This record gives sequence, structure tokens and C-alpha cells, in this order.
Amino acid sequence: MDILSQPMPWYIAGPIIGLTVPILLILGGKMFGVSANLRHACAACNFGNVEFFNYDWKEAGWWNITFLVGSVLGGFLGGYVFANPEPIDLAASTIADLQALGIQNFDGLVPADLISWEALGTPAGLIVLVLGGFLVGFGARYAGGCTSGHAISGLSDLQLASLMAVVGFFIGGLLMTYFIYPLIL
Repeated sequence: MDILSQPMPWYIAGPIIGLTVPILLILGGKMFGVSANLRHACAACNFGNVEFFNYDWKEAGWWNITFLVGSVLGGFLGGYVFANPEPIDLAASTIADLQALGIQNFDGLVPADLISWEALGTPAGLIVLVLGGFLVGFGARYAGGCTSGHAISGLSDLQLASLMAVVGFFIGGLLMTYFIYPLIL
């Protein structure tokens, strides 16, 4: 059981992810990614009879929805059932940077000052949740896929659009981390 409660080394996790992409593509003609679930969920609820959502979402989306459910289940198992009881080992410089932003609690996998029901009810928490959720959903649809789809599948398939999307993801992440997020905290 100890092996399940420890982080998987990069030299094991990397090849597993790396081999999953060609196996999915060769055996099933499927691309690795999550954002297609947004379209399938909207198609299942197609209230306005929008043409973009008029398709057989059960036939087209069974793979994506199964993958999403497995990801959530795996996250739950990894975070609760097989959780590592040891505190996260953070560098002193990281702790100092986070404390400068007002984050004081470093118990668990994520800072409770940011990720908790109490933090969610704050104005900054609501802005991050609503605006961030909209931007991620819109951006994934506009870019033709999510970060995992572009960075893992698209780059391995040598797609120029995926390279451009991944560069954009990194630029957006850096802008958010160093300029926008400090302003709203």
C-alpha cells in the first residue's frame, strides 16, 4: 500500500502518459483530452436547440465521459483513500512567496487559504471561480481543445495549432500568476 500513497516518479508516470496517447489513437482513434466533455454536457441539455449541440452525444461522447468519470474517481482515490499523511515538502522560497501573498496554511495538498469553502465565498474566490471558469471553458472551446489535449495529444501529433495553443497557455499562466492573481488577493 505504501507505493499507492507516494507520488509516482516521473520516469514511471511520464512513459505511462506517453504510451497512453498512441494506444488511444491507434486502437480507438481517440485523442487524449477533457474539454470535449463540455460540449457533450451541453448537448445532453440542449435547451435552446442550438445546432452545434445537435448530435448523438451518447455515441460520440461515451469515451470522453468515461475518461472524465475515471479521472474524478482516480483523483478521489489518490486524494482521500491513498492520501499520503506526510506534509507536502515545499521549498523555503516558495513558502516565503506564498506567505507574501497572504497564504499561511500549508496543510494538505493545496493551501486552505485558497481552496476551501470559506475562501470560495469571498469576493476574490467568486471572481476566480466564475470568471476563471468561463475563461477556461471559452478558451478551451475557442482553442479547439484543453491543455491536456493540446499539450499531450496535439504536440505528440506534431500539430502546429497545438504548439501555438500551449505557448498561449503558458503566457496566460505566467500573466495570471505574476500580474493578475496578486492584484485580486
